Amino acid sequence: MYPFRLPRYRRPLRATLVALPAVVAAVLLIGSTAYANVALTRISTDPFTDTQAQHRTEVEPDTFSFGATIVSAFQTGRVVGGGSSDIGFATSTNGGSTWTSGFLPGITGNVGNGPYGQASDAAVAFDRKHNVWLISSLGIRSTSVDVLTSRSTNGGLTWSSPVTTATGQLDKNWIVCDNTTTSPFFGNCYTEYDITNSSDALRMKTSSDGGLTWGPARATGDGAHGLGGQPVVRPNGTVLVPFESTSSQIRSFRSIDGGTSWRSTVLVSSISHHTDAGGLRSGALPSAEIDSAGTAYVVWSDCRFRSGCPSNDIVLSKSTSETTWGPVTRVPIDATSSTVDHFVPGIGVDRTTSGGSARIGLAYYFYPTASCSSSTCRLDVGFISSTNGGTSWSAATQLAGPMTLSWLPNTSQGRMFGDYISTSVRSGGNAFPVLAVANAPSGTTFDLAMYIPTGGLAITGGARQATEAPGANPAAVPLAPVPQTLH
Repeated sequence: MYPFRLPRYRRPLRATLVALPAVVAAVLLIGSTAYANVALTRISTDPFTDTQAQHRTEVEPDTFSFGATIVSAFQTGRVVGGGSSDIGFATSTNGGSTWTSGFLPGITGNVGNGPYGQASDAAVAFDRKHNVWLISSLGIRSTSVDVLTSRSTNGGLTWSSPVTTATGQLDKNWIVCDNTTTSPFFGNCYTEYDITNSSDALRMKTSSDGGLTWGPARATGDGAHGLGGQPVVRPNGTVLVPFESTSSQIRSFRSIDGGTSWRSTVLVSSISHHTDAGGLRSGALPSAEIDSAGTAYVVWSDCRFRSGCPSNDIVLSKSTSETTWGPVTRVPIDATSSTVDHFVPGIGVDRTTSGGSARIGLAYYFYPTASCSSSTCRLDVGFISSTNGGTSWSAATQLAGPMTLSWLPNTSQGRMFGDYISTSVRSGGNAFPVLAVANAPSGTTFDLAMYIPTGGLAITGGARQATEAPGANPAAVPLAPVPQTLH
């Protein structure tokens, strides 16, 4: 492990805050911007003025969709030392046509006089049984980093002050609910996090009342350590949690009894990773989804297909058995001889499709030229899709960029647009990746906000064949141990 310590976080300077209601809710179509051949619509922007943060910045979105509703959540007003001024949200109740934007109350002093100095690591879920939307986040103060759960009972348009889910020195929370009506655990919700001062020991908690209360913290059967576990729920109620281990691997664990216990971890794959240039904050955190038959999909950035590890591809592994994972395949965005470096993927799967007909949308960030510097790197956003479960893929589409790294807020671990992103694919419809997109700052004021491709992106598929991983690549570079805190 890197010898990182949890930094001491400052509380916001409230005298300089803008006046905001407890939740701002206004239908937004703030404006469209054309990048490459894709129009983008801005769905949120940072309104805060507290002097602890770098304004105007929004980073690290997650999304979830159910029916015609899409909810995204993200950090707003990034703070160098960790976290942000508050957690923002953007909700569409009409399939992505219009959006309502606001900020979660009761976490920081910026909205609703919350007790925490900063907020971080937003993740979204929907509990069908209790008809409640949930946003999990971290509340950061000088003495603790707690996992919180904010609830919405009106379709993601307004939100309650948060429920405290877990307390301690915690990091990289995630959340999911069991929405299969025939599952024996229908209505259970599951939150994952790690304990930073216990070498990132993984923990899971379960709620059976729509996130109002949470059960005891439970470890995996083998006491695993890691971060970024993204739980997904199979139709039979089994919960699978792929995560990045502290030993340079993607691993997974499961529960077959509704979160009463969690089994030992199994190997998905080792990680070979190229360090992205320019001092950019990025890594190999996995992004995971599930299809209607219970096949789990996990993607991450990995250099094993490129001799000498000069740059990363996005790679994919699938599981149909709960305990074993299939071969690692390369998403064929471009040739392995290209100079492109791909990282921070967000996968979405149409949860009404499965197997050889599964519809997949995949957004990712990339450098056109991997060997760049902090002043010469150019950051872009791409998208690619599959209509046959990842056997073959469409041509890639550039969604945004080029962006200069100086347009991004700084952190203790480098310039940041997010450690993760997310894509949601509507049933039978388009993909909706929510993206942090930057324009040139105005003086010292940033212009990094949340955007969607206007109307979403079609899942088209194509003839670009995915390829399985080669044999052992002696030139591949193992991923360095992950830091203890990624707030």
